[in-house]
Amino acid sequence: MLFNPCYLILNSYFVTERFKKKIMALSIYNSMTGKKEAFVPRTERKVGMYACGVTVYDVCHIGHARSAIVFDVIKRYLEQKGYEVTFIKNFTDIDDKIINKAKAEGKTCEEISGKYIKKYYEDMHALGVSDATIEPRATQYIEEITGMVKGLIEKGYAYEIDGDVYFSVKKFNGYGKLSKKNIDELESGARVEVDERKKDPLDFALWKSSKPGEPFWDSPWGKGRPGWHIECSVMSMKHLGECFDIHGGGKDLIFPHHENEIAQSEAFSGKPLAKYWVHNGFVNINSQKMSKSLGNFFTIKDVLKLYEPEVIRLFLLLTHYRSPLDFSEDNLKSALSGLERVYTTLKRIKEIKEEFRVKAGQTLKESGEKQKKSFLEEVSSFKASFEEAMDDDFNTAKALGKVFELIKEINIFINEKRDFSKDDLDSLTEAGNLIKKNGKILGLFQDDPQEWFKKSWVESPVSEEISEEEVNRLIEERNSARKKKDWQAADRIRKELLEKNIILEDTPSGTKWKRVK
Repeated sequence: MLFNPCYLILNSYFVTERFKKKIMALSIYNSMTGKKEAFVPRTERKVGMYACGVTVYDVCHIGHARSAIVFDVIKRYLEQKGYEVTFIKNFTDIDDKIINKAKAEGKTCEEISGKYIKKYYEDMHALGVSDATIEPRATQYIEEITGMVKGLIEKGYAYEIDGDVYFSVKKFNGYGKLSKKNIDELESGARVEVDERKKDPLDFALWKSSKPGEPFWDSPWGKGRPGWHIECSVMSMKHLGECFDIHGGGKDLIFPHHENEIAQSEAFSGKPLAKYWVHNGFVNINSQKMSKSLGNFFTIKDVLKLYEPEVIRLFLLLTHYRSPLDFSEDNLKSALSGLERVYTTLKRIKEIKEEFRVKAGQTLKESGEKQKKSFLEEVSSFKASFEEAMDDDFNTAKALGKVFELIKEINIFINEKRDFSKDDLDSLTEAGNLIKKNGKILGLFQDDPQEWFKKSWVESPVSEEISEEEVNRLIEERNSARKKKDWQAADRIRKELLEKNIILEDTPSGTKWKRVK
């Protein structure tokens, strides 16, 4: 057969068109525009993504887990679609909270940040969150930070007062475009520092002069340290360039953090910082955002004492990433039930392949043929329907719905059969492989099903029994601490009860408790 160059050209064309069609199918909700947009990266087949990481002064809670898992899944899915993804996620390792913790414990800031970075990795690896491509720390970029601050002063967007450097918000045209806040109506908020020396209350710190006993670095304005917002601009632009594809984090970062990032970055470069802004919703308890300041948070470590990591991951992905998520024992148990359903089905498939006789060419009953046709249609359409769900702004809830639809069809098919032909087993094998392959994108369903059932996937801490009277006494003590806004004491009591197998749930009618066995 002679070589036909026209065939090669045509084949290359159709392959390219199929790839473009596949890539163009993805749409992302852009917080900047407030609508879904077709995803078209700045560079073909390559994606630059930055997600704001944690301030390492304490252990992570379930809110941190949600954000980490959301961007882990986004990265996995983009790679599944054929993109080369460079993912940057930072650590804020110098901050007022870190300094205060170091003073309270008689340690250095490096010791505090190092301790909680280690704990961060322990939690995230337990949850199956893969490391980002690069995970920089703010203190590693002091030279670049001072360089950017100097550049903003030279461009007239920043000013220095007594060793502090502030960004002049009203000099930047378009401030508020991400958060949709009117600059004339903005007031100094909880995370906008009030300083009478500033030219405007909304101006924010780029560089802070160090106080006695605080860590410092030399700069053109004296000894000091970076402000919070500047580090992310420097680290993202250092590794991804002045413009990149996706910038993300929790919704609480939209203002002021991401708004300030945009202002200082675009004032410095004159270019848009990111093409798509992606933000995950809050984790709520009793309709309140979970946060350390409210004292209503559950650490990842605490929850892992009660539920296997994959249960937590499934629980977090059963809700679309932009929607608020209610953290409750019932919802976790529902996730556990769903996970058990998947592994039960995968176990049935494996056992059928191992134990049942194969009868090639077996004649099926009419009802069986109809069921087989329905099952085969479900299997053949699953990959496309799963991808369609994920292409719709990474809709993991919808994608998991497709998984459970396939699980249902598999079980109906198995229940209708007495003997299985080779074609039957091939179809079941394909169905099981599809669940595992697509589950890998979500970080789910990767265990051997028979080994999974040997696990103790709901672990209760071993502890001494506690009386009902003692529980009620501690709850009263905790409620008193909460009224005084002594969140540290309230959290200590909640942890003490958790160690004794007692789970607390704060409701509008008061604190309820349950003993876990």
